[in-house]
Amino acid sequence: MFGVPERFMKPRIVLLVVVTLLVLFGLLMIYSASSVTAMTNPDMGNNPFYFVTKQGIIALVGTVLAVGLAVLDYRKLCRAWPVLFGGTVAILALVLMPFAGTDALGATRWIAIGGFTIQPSEFAKISIIMMVAFLIQQYLVDGVIDRRRFIMTCVAVVVLPLGLILRQPDKGTTLIIVTSIIVMAFLAGFDMRLVMMLGAAGAVVLLFLATRDEYSRARFLIGLNPWADYNNTGYQLAQAQYAFGTGGLFGVGIGFSKQKYSYLPMAHNDFIFAVIGEETGYIGILCLFAAFALLAWAGYQIAKYAPDLTGRLIAAGFTSMFIFQALLNVGGVVGVLPLSGKPLPFISYGGSTLLSSLITVGVLMSISRRSALPQTEHDSRRRSWRFADEEGSELPEDFMEAYETPSLTTIGTPRSKPATLGSSFTMVDGGNTGRSPSRSSRERIDLGPSATDRLRGSLESRGTRGKGRDFRG
Repeated sequence: MFGVPERFMKPRIVLLVVVTLLVLFGLLMIYSASSVTAMTNPDMGNNPFYFVTKQGIIALVGTVLAVGLAVLDYRKLCRAWPVLFGGTVAILALVLMPFAGTDALGATRWIAIGGFTIQPSEFAKISIIMMVAFLIQQYLVDGVIDRRRFIMTCVAVVVLPLGLILRQPDKGTTLIIVTSIIVMAFLAGFDMRLVMMLGAAGAVVLLFLATRDEYSRARFLIGLNPWADYNNTGYQLAQAQYAFGTGGLFGVGIGFSKQKYSYLPMAHNDFIFAVIGEETGYIGILCLFAAFALLAWAGYQIAKYAPDLTGRLIAAGFTSMFIFQALLNVGGVVGVLPLSGKPLPFISYGGSTLLSSLITVGVLMSISRRSALPQTEHDSRRRSWRFADEEGSELPEDFMEAYETPSLTTIGTPRSKPATLGSSFTMVDGGNTGRSPSRSSRERIDLGPSATDRLRGSLESRGTRGKGRDFRG
């Protein structure tokens, strides 16, 4: 399609189709889960479309940004990593300022701008992954920085932003970033012992942070038995369990959820997965999981065919970020993981999450658009061919340029020519050239007596032999 090899175009199409379906399905579920709350709230104008309208505006803005980033070369963004680092630290520090930060449920994670709020940690995920990928490229491939500078720079671009994120506090985002970096380190080929040590150290730190105070311990342990503190910390999880139980196999139908009638808090945000389970049932949940599986396949395929190590690591890191955030949300809603407050990508209500997710898709498309077929032996041999006419002179230059830039693109894995073909070829025009041969070049070849002469001679000999015979009746 459009002259692009199938290996590149198929992941792009799958990525775009899956993301489009997830965003549209998210808008539908946001309206279903939030319409009752918005319709009964005077602060929202008693407008049932209040939340879905805001989410739709963010979706349009995110789509425009994604298209712009898909056109832009991602390597230009990576080369400007000092600017990314400075902007990330500045906006994360701004959240902690009393005049800018906005509190919600005991956390200061947002900056209020007009009628919208921005969560800087959602965008910090993107910049941190891109900076780490570029530094790994400079260290392992380009060799422009040594080991000491690489370690010091990575510590600065990772530890400082993560420290500011933990101050909010936002342990969920920290877990997603650390896990994505571990995946990138593994794919980059670092020593497995180092990667495992890094993962173990991160797990210990996060476990400590999750249990260091009474509030964090309650959120960590309540998933084991929500009914132990039903009227307090376990209420939201218990209502989510009721939603899944009501949904059953096929669900109660889109728009017919009962938990959204003020039973389930944050039904359109962190706990929208429970409403999906209630309205679409087990079958709907399986379809949602299948969509995220296709998203993971497309992202990792883009990483596989990326033009450089930076692109491969960014694509793998972004894809891992989507999957880990989805698992963190689903695990928290069903009670097998601590509640993290992280929304379901592309589905949950939240302008920052949707906007950052669409920006990430734009960067993935930029990486895919710059993928190229690898150089093969066939390509090098083909460049050594030359054309000549019957007299041995080369063909016109414009014909050679037309041949060297064909409009067709080979699809599939390129195969090299057998080694016995040699290293150089000369192609000569064949067939009818439209020129009549000259008379001087015509030669008559004597093939003996013609067929008529041979036949006449045979008849004469037969007649001669027949004259001496006496035929009597």
